[in-house]
Amino acid sequence: MDCTTTVVMPGLAVENRSAITLSETRCLCYQSVTEVIPKVQNCPCISGESDYPLASSQCLGDSMIGETVSHYRISEKLGQGGMGVVYKAQDLKLDRFVALKFLPPHLSGNEEEKQRFIREAKAASALDHPNICTIYEIAETKDGQMFIAMAYYDGETLKAREARGEEQGAPIAHRPSPFAMTIAEVIGIAMQIAQGLAKAHAHGIVHRDLKPENVIITKEGIAKIVDFGLAKLTGHTRLTKEGATKGTAAYMSPEQARGEDTDHRTDIWSLGVLMYEMLTGQLPFKGEKEPAVIYGILTKEPTPVTEWRHETPAPLEQVINRAMAKNAEERYQRAEDMLDELEILKQQREAGQVEKRQTASRHATKRNRAYLYAGIAGLLILLLAFGLSRFLPQHEAIDSVAVLPFVNTGADPEAEYLSDGISESLIRSLSQLPRLKVMSFSVVSRYRGKDKNVQEIGRELEVQAVLVGRVTPRGETLSISAELVDTEDNHHIWGEQYDRKLTELLGLQDDITAALSKKLQPHISEAEKQRATKRYTQNFEAHQLYLKGRYYAAKYKKESFEKGFAYLHQALEKDPNYALAYDGLAYCYIAAFEWLLSPREALPQAKAAALKALTLDETLAEAHASLGAVYFFYDWDWPAAEREFKRALQLNPNYATTYQYYAQYLVATGRLDEALATAKRAYEIEPLSPESNTYWGWILSMTGQNDLAMTQLNNALELDPNFWFARLMLAGVYNRMGEVVKACAEYEKASALEGEFSESLANLGRCYARQGKVDESRKILFELKRRAEKGYVPPYFLFMIHYALGEKDEALPWFAAAYEQRCIYLLWDKVFSYSYYQQSDPRLAAILDKVGVKN
Repeated sequence: MDCTTTVVMPGLAVENRSAITLSETRCLCYQSVTEVIPKVQNCPCISGESDYPLASSQCLGDSMIGETVSHYRISEKLGQGGMGVVYKAQDLKLDRFVALKFLPPHLSGNEEEKQRFIREAKAASALDHPNICTIYEIAETKDGQMFIAMAYYDGETLKAREARGEEQGAPIAHRPSPFAMTIAEVIGIAMQIAQGLAKAHAHGIVHRDLKPENVIITKEGIAKIVDFGLAKLTGHTRLTKEGATKGTAAYMSPEQARGEDTDHRTDIWSLGVLMYEMLTGQLPFKGEKEPAVIYGILTKEPTPVTEWRHETPAPLEQVINRAMAKNAEERYQRAEDMLDELEILKQQREAGQVEKRQTASRHATKRNRAYLYAGIAGLLILLLAFGLSRFLPQHEAIDSVAVLPFVNTGADPEAEYLSDGISESLIRSLSQLPRLKVMSFSVVSRYRGKDKNVQEIGRELEVQAVLVGRVTPRGETLSISAELVDTEDNHHIWGEQYDRKLTELLGLQDDITAALSKKLQPHISEAEKQRATKRYTQNFEAHQLYLKGRYYAAKYKKESFEKGFAYLHQALEKDPNYALAYDGLAYCYIAAFEWLLSPREALPQAKAAALKALTLDETLAEAHASLGAVYFFYDWDWPAAEREFKRALQLNPNYATTYQYYAQYLVATGRLDEALATAKRAYEIEPLSPESNTYWGWILSMTGQNDLAMTQLNNALELDPNFWFARLMLAGVYNRMGEVVKACAEYEKASALEGEFSESLANLGRCYARQGKVDESRKILFELKRRAEKGYVPPYFLFMIHYALGEKDEALPWFAAAYEQRCIYLLWDKVFSYSYYQQSDPRLAAILDKVGVKN
């Protein structure tokens, strides 16, 4: 029969490609391609004689390193191809790393190439999905050189992942190369790529150059499809014939290799090739030269995967075979269809239902019979999955998860409150699920910007799964992508992309929580689901102000704390029945007392807010904990305090702050063994929390276990060397051991770190006095009095220094003022110093008699 065939020949350089049209040639099932190979090998484009200019490192080179382009400072070169050079750069506005892709200078004047470059940016920027590279902007340098700013991902290409696996794997007899990846990893990565492709195809975008170099695996195990340089936008102006046939030979679909029009099914073919390669370490079609590869794609069948890897499950082989059907009509017609079968296969493997292939003999049948069997098997799988799923073993519930701080990928750094607030809200909601350990926001926030993958984080936090995500505000709209990853093998558990109006944030958070609940705890009751998705306000503005309030208060700086208070009060003006805002206000007042506010200013306000929160919702564990803290720290109502702490733990046994409050209460009431056990429980819940380590260390010291206390406090400082409170407690241990010089050294370090606090400075003044450094001690005393004129300084701090200097008469009024203010430090004096004061100054003991705790 007569036909016209176009064969694509990728040349020596990435873009040095050409197409040879064979017209008036008789062929039978593409066999005439053999006649063309000698001609193709002599093509001037491949021999380097083409007039088409090659892109090279000389176009841009390393000379741009150190330069600032727009608001990006270039730091290193990441790679290059015919369509440009990619650099790593720092975004000076948002303080983040980005990747900058430059169109080579020699192409800047080529309108077709320029439009293609713009098309890449537009194609990718339209796709906000966890498995697709994020595009920030397209811009030009002052001299007219175009570039794309995109997300920088810390990880490796799929190609590098395969190579690394081969280097580390042990040789396997009769196989040309060891296997780079586990079957579970192949399925997981393929599912992620399929999800990304489904998103692109839904927007009418075909990638057309899917290959291992164009997939990045991040440190968190997330697959990212990059480089949409050959992307085709459905419905847009058709490309030139040459443009239509560009691609990388080994991963081209047959129709792409023939230069025919392509659609989304060409990407499905390429994904099948990727899976084949990940699974076997081999390409399905090989040849010494690219024309031979093209010939194989058009005319040959690949070696069955089970001949390379006999334990490959039959359903997995069927997925690959169907994806690589030479006739596009016989492939999966949608990426979602392929994803569905991979999901079923993954579920069956987890349930132990997939039979492993034991021999390669089953592949003796012809390919058309294999397709028939594959279709029947696929149908049976679907029937089993959707019709008989109730009889199959169910997923085991995940018992522990960490929600990492979502990344703000928008242009406005002020939107950080939104990304943090969404993360914190998800943590709160998931904490309501039964039998699920959820890491607190204070623990996971230490991973913000850290170069650690999901498996490392999982090991450190001892959790089974990690949720990562990003938030992209765009004016009145919001995009959120979230990905749940198994920490054992980095495989994808769940992921979704949400695009909503900003005013729909509350419903969006509910949707994410519901989807996560289904994956994490599939067998919970309807009541438990409702508790996890409980909405505390219907007012979007109130919720937005609440998120801002929590965000700014968490910074623990005077100005930001005042901002936080203001936002929380504004939230309550918008919705006077917003229980969470009252709870947040109570927590902030407790955090501010003995620092920004006196106990008399802060704690009655905290009590009122906590009581109001509990009037609106008695099940708020945090509000019970806050109320218990006020009863303990301020009211000195011991039975009421213990009742509230116990109720808080009953409602949420994984809220570490309750244990920290309760442990202090138990010390104050003389129940030291219980205090130790309670503080240890807080540490067990949050082993990587500097606060939990510090409180346990402090209570160990209170019970005389100084060596263990120092170990725990040093652990806290390893986690956060700038955590001044741990330094303060460590100094206190040295002080109680009589090592005053070491104590002073730690107090000095702590006072340099504490900023607007005064506790470390006051203790340093007392320590200097005990060392006989009177002048240094008086300087600190003067500084504290100066601060007291401008804001609140606990009167107990001034008492400490006067008393250490031997000035008992000057010290007494400050001690009395401390009592009037309900200073927390009097509780510890009553427990540990009462006998000393009885002997040294009965006037102090008389004041302590009013405190009412056990001596």
